[in-house]
Amino acid sequence: MAVKKFGSEWTKSTMMKSALLFLTHFILLIAIIAGLLFGDKLFGGLREYMQEYGADYLYALFCLFLLTAITYFYFLFENRDVLASGKNIALLFAVLDLYFVLAWLIGEKINIYARPVAFVALMIFVLLGRREAIFMNMISALLLFVIDTFSGSSSSVTEYYSSLIISFSAGMIAIFFCSKARTRFRVVLIGILIVIPIDFILFLLELSALIDGTAGSAGLTPFESVMKHLGYGLFGGVMSTVIFLAFLPIFESIFNCLTAFRLRELTSSDARILRKLKQEAPGTYNHSMMVAQLAEASAAAIGENVDYARAAALYHDVGKLHYPEHFTENQGEYNLHDELTPELSADIIRSHAKDGYTLIKAHHLPDFFADVAIQHHGTMPIRYFYAKALKMTDGELNIEDFSYLGPKPQTKIAAIVMIADASEAAVRAVDARKPEQAEKAIRAVIEERMDLEQFSECDITMADLTKIRQALVNTLTGVYHHRIKYPNIKYKRTENGTKGESE
Repeated sequence: MAVKKFGSEWTKSTMMKSALLFLTHFILLIAIIAGLLFGDKLFGGLREYMQEYGADYLYALFCLFLLTAITYFYFLFENRDVLASGKNIALLFAVLDLYFVLAWLIGEKINIYARPVAFVALMIFVLLGRREAIFMNMISALLLFVIDTFSGSSSSVTEYYSSLIISFSAGMIAIFFCSKARTRFRVVLIGILIVIPIDFILFLLELSALIDGTAGSAGLTPFESVMKHLGYGLFGGVMSTVIFLAFLPIFESIFNCLTAFRLRELTSSDARILRKLKQEAPGTYNHSMMVAQLAEASAAAIGENVDYARAAALYHDVGKLHYPEHFTENQGEYNLHDELTPELSADIIRSHAKDGYTLIKAHHLPDFFADVAIQHHGTMPIRYFYAKALKMTDGELNIEDFSYLGPKPQTKIAAIVMIADASEAAVRAVDARKPEQAEKAIRAVIEERMDLEQFSECDITMADLTKIRQALVNTLTGVYHHRIKYPNIKYKRTENGTKGESE
């Protein structure tokens, strides 16, 4: 998804608000950690315990605060969009909160090496991005190391340091391979992959005991002790992906995030709104499918996210569900606009952009879909009804009364959908089957929108527009290609077989 320009809409007020939110979530995180560490001491012995170890925990608290502050300043200088959204800040800390609870419970009940060490890396990578995941993987490993060191558990110092290295390395490997995981099954395979460094580290830790023949813990033989630890490593690696897949839909829903997995669900023909569009406005549905194909080719040509472009195009016209019969592609021979004034017709037609925005928001679909839906016509005039109104009046008309209300496209993908939407209709209208005919129609579409400054609020370039035009020409001429005229032959069955006669 396209990201806002760095520093846009960033003020001192935004900075103070983000810092306050960060501090609030940090306090909540400390409360959760304190509950995990001191939960069994709340009803007795807490005061004496704190008198003895209070200084150590104060040091641990400072370390946790320092790491949290570093996290804030990282995003302040590298990606302010994360801080500008309270939802993103809540997302970051929700992932950390859940991870620490899971790590603590599994570490206490099972083993320190059985923790879902790649959970934070996977979740942040899918929900926010690669750079954010790399940084948060490092921070989460250090935070857990600080908690382990001052938790007072029975684990050894060696296990703490080993856990730190395992958490960092497993998370990084998960990030490196997660970009190729487009299905949930492949994510599970990543869990098996990250077991390799985990178990190799654990094997090296137990190697000396295996060589010396030193008895393992709980009366186990050296070999049994090694296999036990390797089993914990296998459990931790696989459970990282299993827990990730279990909680990802929850995070997607709560924080309304658009991920590759959710995109597949939302672009399926079984998706609720698309199914309704197919049933109630079949012409619009077929048009949207064609625009999605064009947007996909255009996005690939200029290096934009192909999946986002295709998904946004599928939903760009869902606002037509409010009045499907008033749009040409859903009509038969009778046109309802013949009974309406041009002003009323224009109002119905242009309302589908805002209606689409409202409908997408009401169904809690990604904001990106809603933004493209309301932007894909920009402030373009509705030519047909404007021309019709001109014929019916001798006075001057305000063209804004016959124009879409905007806003203009704010991202390259919104601009792509605008061009693809108009180009599909233009090429089909003139029945342009030859590449030069399609090129002429598409060029006219792009030039008209440039003349009306429809691309003035997004960062699309002339080079991008040229590539988009070429991609649309290739795709549309492939769809609306010329077909040979079949001869009119009537077939008959005879005793000797089938015989054809020309009519």
